[in-house]
Amino acid sequence: MSTAVLPSADPSALMRIKSLQLRAKAVVEGFYNGLHRSPYHGYSVEFNEYRPYTVGDDLRALDWKLFARSDRYYIKKFEDETTRRCYLVVDQSRSMAFGSLDYTKLEYAQTLAATLAYYLSNQRDSVGLMTFDETIGEFLSARNRPGHLRSMLVALSRPVAGKGTDIDTPLRQIAALVSRRGLIVLISDMLSPIETLQTNLAYLRSRGHEVMILRVLDPGELELGLKSPGMIVDMESGKEIYLDPDVARTSYREKFAKHQSQLKTICSSLGVEIFDMMTDAPIEQALFHVISVQKRRSAGANRAGMIAGGSSARMASS
Repeated sequence: MSTAVLPSADPSALMRIKSLQLRAKAVVEGFYNGLHRSPYHGYSVEFNEYRPYTVGDDLRALDWKLFARSDRYYIKKFEDETTRRCYLVVDQSRSMAFGSLDYTKLEYAQTLAATLAYYLSNQRDSVGLMTFDETIGEFLSARNRPGHLRSMLVALSRPVAGKGTDIDTPLRQIAALVSRRGLIVLISDMLSPIETLQTNLAYLRSRGHEVMILRVLDPGELELGLKSPGMIVDMESGKEIYLDPDVARTSYREKFAKHQSQLKTICSSLGVEIFDMMTDAPIEQALFHVISVQKRRSAGANRAGMIAGGSSARMASS
């Protein structure tokens, strides 16, 4: 689904809002308003409390009022169908403190996570949070109850404390702590070694989880922004390094492209969705990505149910 038809909040203006909750609310409300004014009106309804009618469904569950408005048949979902579980795994390492704009990758990532938490909570889904740098920071189990969203926003608002990035540990921890299937959303710049990433993502997928990566990148990281040679400081190790941008630029581009290609290959092989979120891009895009994944999950479950139902019926008639 194209996002071009929807109005988008300017990230720079959004980041000037001090309250993380107000930022998230502004994005979500703008997203809803855009849907209502766009050709995709009704898309969020399908996602939230209804699913399309399929042959064999109980006709008593049809929503005739919605049919009158949309001329399409929808079945009201039961509680176990509408309640989903999502964990937001947010990178708060030192590399996320980089920013060539008026705000950093971390501020953008925090706003991304807050927006998703706000949206999913409004959908009555259970949302959990894990933050990390070189160790696990905060962990909040997935819930949907009064005060839980505020607890997540408080945890997200805490400043960076660690230095390095260890993506493997939070993925192993999530796999160990979360037994029920759900959606795991990793929000990170992914600027760390990825030798064992495939193993940890594969383990999550083997446990039935859908996994999505929102890779947060600053426009300044696509090219070396230095104009002249000088000393630079590694944000995670603190080491000072002399760098001549004219000499390093070609090597930087090659390594950046290789790292990106490896990530895409790993994710593609495992059925993991990965989306690059540039920090100058509208945050509403992340909502569309999450909805698209959830919609495919629901469609897959419905197809599985239809297949199982058809098989049962054939067995009963034989």
